[in-house]
Amino acid sequence: MKDNDPTDPKGLIREAFRIHGISIYECRSIFVDWALSVPVTDHAPLIEALLARHQGEPHDHPMKVVLTEGLATKPPAGRRGGRAARVP
Repeated sequence: MKDNDPTDPKGLIREAFRIHGISIYECRSIFVDWALSVPVTDHAPLIEALLARHQGEPHDHPMKVVLTEGLATKPPAGRRGGRAARVP
C-alpha cells in the first residue's frame, strides 16, 4: 500500500521501527530501498524529518543508528574513475 508521506512514500522506515528484533543489516537494506524510492538528490532533509518523527524511539534502535549514519556520510563529490583518475 502506498503512503502519501513524501518522506517515507512506501512506509519502509515506519515499518522498520515496528519490527521487533530487527538487525542493523536489515535496516541498512531497508534504508537503501528507501533512498531509491524518494525522488531527491539530497536525502539529508528527509532523514532529519524521519529522525524527528521517530525521536521517541530508543536511541540505539538499529534504524535510528542507520538514519544517523546516513546524515554523517556524504558521497564523495566529483568524478569517480576514468583515465584521469588513474594517470597522474
